[in-house]
Amino acid sequence: MREALRLAVVIGVIQGVFEWLPISSEGNVALYLTVIEGLPEGASVQYALFLHAGTALAAAVYYREEVGTVLRTLPGWGPGMAFADRDHADLTFLVVATISSALVGIVAYLALDAVVNAVAGGAFVALIGVLLVGTGVVQWTATRSDDTTQADGGTATGGNIAPGGLDTAFGERAIANVPDALLVGVLQGLAILPGVSRSGTTVSALLLRGFEEEIAFRLSFLLSIPAALGAAVLVLLDTGLPTIGPAPAALALGTSAVVGYATIGGLMGIVRRVAFWVVCVLLGILAVVGGLFTSGLLTGPLLG
Repeated sequence: MREALRLAVVIGVIQGVFEWLPISSEGNVALYLTVIEGLPEGASVQYALFLHAGTALAAAVYYREEVGTVLRTLPGWGPGMAFADRDHADLTFLVVATISSALVGIVAYLALDAVVNAVAGGAFVALIGVLLVGTGVVQWTATRSDDTTQADGGTATGGNIAPGGLDTAFGERAIANVPDALLVGVLQGLAILPGVSRSGTTVSALLLRGFEEEIAFRLSFLLSIPAALGAAVLVLLDTGLPTIGPAPAALALGTSAVVGYATIGGLMGIVRRVAFWVVCVLLGILAVVGGLFTSGLLTGPLLG
């Protein structure tokens, strides 16, 4: 029991910190559990997904004013009011993105389950590494677009065409629409795969769609609340508490919630200043190389 409680605290801290960094908290928690703690691949992924409930609570408390506004807007929300103002547009975005995220996420979860059962050991670690590199490339693309825009004096290269045919300069949009919600929802659903950063891909997509940075982060993390809770519920319905008892599970969730709430503000400030796509790519390359060596795919040819 003592070992289980120690592990619960460690991964709770990792989840609480890494959730706000665009380097895939799920992928890094799964890597830690698989490589350092020696847990089976399937159990590592289940545990990593389950922990998202803790940081969902932290995000709900941190964004409590925005969550309150969404809930107050809900009674009067409907097709005729879907985009009446920013509050109604935010609610429409969250509803549409959550539904599309759930549909894609369930399919991705079933595919992930099949892949985890088919891939083990070093190949599993290498797969997470490949997805981390992919996440880094997505972030790099968004960064390059922002840099190009600033170099051009604030106008998106070639024009950033918003739905409806309007030219919108990069970073000027403030209100989301249905295409935005569908795109972000699909990307968030795919983020159930370990190594795909939910925040990294969704924020990057919103930036590429022309949103201001602050609004992109706010929408992304508001959307993370139902998505993270949904991922944890999916795990519970599928496997129950993954390889742990109620006490360690409660401790892990509590630790991730407390650490997550304590670090979200500071870490989001760091994210705006640090090129985390580089971190993502480097972590991914290390995981790929380490996984290939562990599986013998590199050592076999070298030794043979």
